[in-house]
Amino acid sequence: MVDIEPARFAELVGEALDGIPPELGRLMDNVAVMVDDASPPGALLGLYQGVPLTERGADYTFATPDRITIFRRAICSACSSEADVVDQVRVTVVHEVAHHFGIDDHRLDELGWG
Repeated sequence: MVDIEPARFAELVGEALDGIPPELGRLMDNVAVMVDDASPPGALLGLYQGVPLTERGADYTFATPDRITIFRRAICSACSSEADVVDQVRVTVVHEVAHHFGIDDHRLDELGWG
């Protein structure tokens, strides 16, 4: 386990988001990304909650933002160095953003982002 300070971890999440190609970043809509220091039950490193872009219809109005949560302690517990944390944050952010775009876990596994 490696312990990355919360502020540094938030920077890593921001850097991972900045690494998303701009043409995809512009398509992200009504989604908030946050860091949670708590470790959720199970082995979750991140969590997407909301209505994927592919499922939104004309009746999608006045909705609260989707939420992507990245779990700092869970990721730090799974890593043995800061370099590992950087890589895992990037993978986790891409994975959860992909859910926002409607890509499921099976397809993410096929693409190597599982």
